[in-house]
Amino acid sequence: MKVVIVDDTPLNLALMQTLIGKLPDCEPVTFSQPGEALSWCERNPLDLLIVDYMMPGIDGIEFIQRFRAMSVHEDVPILMVTADHEKQTRYDALQGGATDFLNKPIDRHEFQPRVHNMLALRKAHLATRERARLLADEVALATREIHARESEMVTRLARAAEFRDPETGAHIQRMSHYSALIASQLGLDPGLQRRILQASPMHDVGKLGIPDSILLKPGRLTPEEFETMKGHPKHGYDILKESSSPVIQLAASIALHHHERFDGMGYPIGLSGEAIPQEGRIVAVADVFDALTSVRPYKRAWSLEEAREHLLEGRGSHFDPDCIDAFLGGWQDVLAIRDRFGSD
Repeated sequence: MKVVIVDDTPLNLALMQTLIGKLPDCEPVTFSQPGEALSWCERNPLDLLIVDYMMPGIDGIEFIQRFRAMSVHEDVPILMVTADHEKQTRYDALQGGATDFLNKPIDRHEFQPRVHNMLALRKAHLATRERARLLADEVALATREIHARESEMVTRLARAAEFRDPETGAHIQRMSHYSALIASQLGLDPGLQRRILQASPMHDVGKLGIPDSILLKPGRLTPEEFETMKGHPKHGYDILKESSSPVIQLAASIALHHHERFDGMGYPIGLSGEAIPQEGRIVAVADVFDALTSVRPYKRAWSLEEAREHLLEGRGSHFDPDCIDAFLGGWQDVLAIRDRFGSD
């Protein structure tokens, strides 16, 4: 344990250094100049500070205040040595951050036990802090494992939907990264951006509830078949709702709202404007863009320019204008995502 002693009187300094040296596992570090001591304390760790009150230039109270201002030493115990018995001096020292007092002349029978007790408290504090650090590491590890399992579940649910859907895994990757890009361009919280990236692949999980005769039909759907297909957002919401996971809760909202339109002409509820949750408005842009630029059994892939034109035409009617602007504002990133996950 490192004990720093600051006293401008050589005799007192030598006495305290000797007494500290007799304690087990203690290393005294002495200073007769307060300025030098403060400079050393800024650069080095210590376990106990013993400081005299009456010193020239910087007195003990000012020294303690400046010492406490160093954030690394905010919990180091401080023993003030003083011949001043005025209560106000002690009040000021306590206010400045002193832990305990010792009267001059120094009595070794009082000095050593008091220092021993303060160092014992310091050791207990350090041990508690280390246990807290280890516990925080364990909690962080457990949290990462929970997030990893949650992410795996999300991926498996999305893949389950893929098995029954002519859309591909590459589509899932592209649209989820487009969604995260829009969230980033909108300046959303990084944690929410990450959750949108994780949750958006489940936007079409409700297609598990759509009959194969409709889901896998190579041609255009009849009005009756389309009405059945329009049930997949609600199916997805029913699969995902009431989860305790923030990611699954977000996925439930995305599943329910990604086919709503900004003008209120979408489905399944017919919400409009900002009544549509933001995550639904974001995924609507990402999903439509990738669907347009991808080959499907019933359609050719649109060119990038055609898809851009369609988004701009739907700005303020089909799509949230802010989401369109965010998506097109990150166009180089859009192209990079498309190249990265371009192969179906």
